[in-house]
Amino acid sequence: MTKLKPAAAEALRDVLQNGITLAVGGFGLSGIPADLIEAVRDSGAQDLTVVSNNMGVDGKGLGVLIEAGQVRKVIASYVGENRLFAEQYLAGRLEVEFTPQGTLAERLRAGGAGIPAFYTKTGVGTLVAEGKPHEVFDGGTYVLERAIRADVALVHAHTADTDGNLIYRYTARNFNPVVATAGKVTIAEAEVIVEPGALDPNHIVTPGVYVQRLVQAGGRVKDIEQRTVRPRAEAMPVPA
Repeated sequence: MTKLKPAAAEALRDVLQNGITLAVGGFGLSGIPADLIEAVRDSGAQDLTVVSNNMGVDGKGLGVLIEAGQVRKVIASYVGENRLFAEQYLAGRLEVEFTPQGTLAERLRAGGAGIPAFYTKTGVGTLVAEGKPHEVFDGGTYVLERAIRADVALVHAHTADTDGNLIYRYTARNFNPVVATAGKVTIAEAEVIVEPGALDPNHIVTPGVYVQRLVQAGGRVKDIEQRTVRPRAEAMPVPA
């Protein structure tokens, strides 16, 4: 049975339900599965728990799910670029579980590796560690963090073959690899899709065994969250 589906909506059709946990790759607006995110919005699924490094910006990326009122809880490390997110959180309409960025990545990796929990020093003595078990190892105090296993994982790859093997490009190789392994069902969108055997095995980052469904990513402008440039220096006169 082919993993390639004709459209994002078709790939999501029978796996989206109210109340599920959705893990989403990307960092800000870089490397996000934009087509799949918009298909989730269009599905109307409600009460979602979304696991992602952050929630995009207003009107873009995961911000569209916040605007649509489809998200009940967010597990993330950074949410500072989304004004509507902040408003809903401060108003008590959105539950937020803040997790240090490295801890979040490891929670996802552990979920994909079948490790139920692990101890880390990160967060000890802060609000992050409140209510969690602590243990002392070699004289240091560590806090227990639970792994994350999502019902559905959504990722964006640059190149894939129809067996679901994925290669990421530049900054898109951020949270996508760990998200891909953490889903009970993982759906990938890819900019380029080739036949099996066309990819160099040494370049494959996510093996196809982790990917259940695949869709061609649509051509779109890749948004930049914040653009910072230096003023162009005045042309220096050429010595005579």
